[in-house]
Amino acid sequence: MRVIKLGGSLLDDGQARASVLQNIVARWNAGEDLVLVHGGGKHIDAMLAKLGIAKKTHAGLRITDDATLDVVVSVLGGLVNKLIVSELTAMRVKAAGISGSDAATLVAEQHPPIDGVELGHVGQVVSSNPMLVKSTLIYGMLPVVSSIAASHDGQLFNVNADSAAAALAVGLGAKSLQFITDVKGLMDADGNVIDELEAADANALVLDGVVKGGMLPKLNAALGALAAGVATVTIGSTNVIGLEGAGALRHSVPSTQSPRAPEPQHPGGIHASS
Repeated sequence: MRVIKLGGSLLDDGQARASVLQNIVARWNAGEDLVLVHGGGKHIDAMLAKLGIAKKTHAGLRITDDATLDVVVSVLGGLVNKLIVSELTAMRVKAAGISGSDAATLVAEQHPPIDGVELGHVGQVVSSNPMLVKSTLIYGMLPVVSSIAASHDGQLFNVNADSAAAALAVGLGAKSLQFITDVKGLMDADGNVIDELEAADANALVLDGVVKGGMLPKLNAALGALAAGVATVTIGSTNVIGLEGAGALRHSVPSTQSPRAPEPQHPGGIHASS
């Protein structure tokens, strides 16, 4: 099983999205179990602007008050999710759009304040119940999951889509987790794309401050997934996803223990080439 997180310009560029979805459909029609996870930050920004609601962030996270949460839920669970589902349907695939808050697919807790700043309805994913996603797959439907989570008592949370994808991959026992983004891949201190690396080396890039910005949550999610048993993780542009055919620009290396997490249950590595 493979979990694929769609991000970057794919959610804004119809032509690029169509190309990726066509490759996904080809793999699905070939019999591979796939699960799609998505966010939609730019769509949220656009709707906030349209409604005259100020965007507020702190430490790279969206401060999510009541009004912003309404927009997040509407845009991710509605507009973006159904856009992807409708495009898959046009490609003759039975796709089912769900939110992570459905049937405890993604369970989250309140994110603590950062530097004394309250983040509002921002959550940290703590577990994933794969029952609904597995049921969808059993009945021959491709699950498309939006990054909305809920607490055990039903409180909705805005959660990081990378963390959501990683948690779902772990919950499903997926062998592969792939982040499709609009950058070439993970880069070293000199700005060169790294084709492959072990988990311990990837963790060193985090500790040394080499990895920053939007790549940081992806890499942290990747390390967590590897430590929890996902065999391989790929980070990069559409060319490294391996959807065009087996072995397309993919390189496997053994995964070693991350200093911040338990040893992975299966051998694996992070693939980050362009």
